Amino acid sequence: MRGKRRAPRPRIPWRSPWTPVLCLAAAAAAGALVGAASLAKDIRLVVDGEAVAVRSFAGSVHELLSDAGVTVGFGDYLSLGAQQDLADGATVVVKRARPVRLTVDGRTSHRVVTATNVGDALDELEIGGVAGRLSAELGEAVPLSGMSLTVYTERRVLIVADGRRRWARTTAGTVRQVLAQERIRAPRGYRVTPEPSSFPRQGVVIRVEPERVVLVAPEVARLDWAALAACESRGNPRAYNAAGPYYGLYQFSLDSWRAVGGGGVPSAWPPEEQTYRAQLLYQRVQGRWQGQWPHCGGRLFGR
Repeated sequence: MRGKRRAPRPRIPWRSPWTPVLCLAAAAAAGALVGAASLAKDIRLVVDGEAVAVRSFAGSVHELLSDAGVTVGFGDYLSLGAQQDLADGATVVVKRARPVRLTVDGRTSHRVVTATNVGDALDELEIGGVAGRLSAELGEAVPLSGMSLTVYTERRVLIVADGRRRWARTTAGTVRQVLAQERIRAPRGYRVTPEPSSFPRQGVVIRVEPERVVLVAPEVARLDWAALAACESRGNPRAYNAAGPYYGLYQFSLDSWRAVGGGGVPSAWPPEEQTYRAQLLYQRVQGRWQGQWPHCGGRLFGR
């Protein structure tokens, strides 16, 4: 009898001559993956206040920014040196520069800031917290293309009008705006100094006075007006005599003051204005001073 047929012996793959080679290759690939993973770094990248988490193989800050498509130019802020080695867990901060055309109280300069809003830009420019008027809201964004920013600080100015003196606080950009703020009109025939379009600096005296349209003759101007004032009022521009009543250096009546273009009360005006009106009065009466200054008029001629 024939014997039973033997079953074929199963083929064992690991006995293949290529098996050791394949195993070594797989082990090497796994090792390479593990090594590469160990080289990757977790970085926190902050650009203009916006933070993102980055997984990077970059060896330096420059390589990280290049891979992220972030450029750093003139005036930009970089928290770490561009060539500095990049460590795992590092934070890299980039603040890009923004040009600002800054005008403070009429004076303009060109500056650069890295702040992203107006309030922070003012702090960076060292004018934050200054009382005044601003052309933009503090929270308004400063674009990368830049912006113009106008600041008017609060100032204290003196206004002399209608014979009255008053102090005012203002952030106005012109003398005209100060007068409008204080509701002061310059009537026809009055002049405003300094020029209405000029900038009202701290402590400036703004005058609203009747225009001196009538010239004083040289021979009248040469008379001794100081001696007349000393006799009439002891040289006191605010002198008042209830008997008339009479006012100021030259003891004007209100009728005579108004006849020569004076406004308000004579004693409220500065000495030079009172002297000018007295000279006009002398010319108006054609030198007949006796009716105006009967007791002191002779002092004009050294008598």
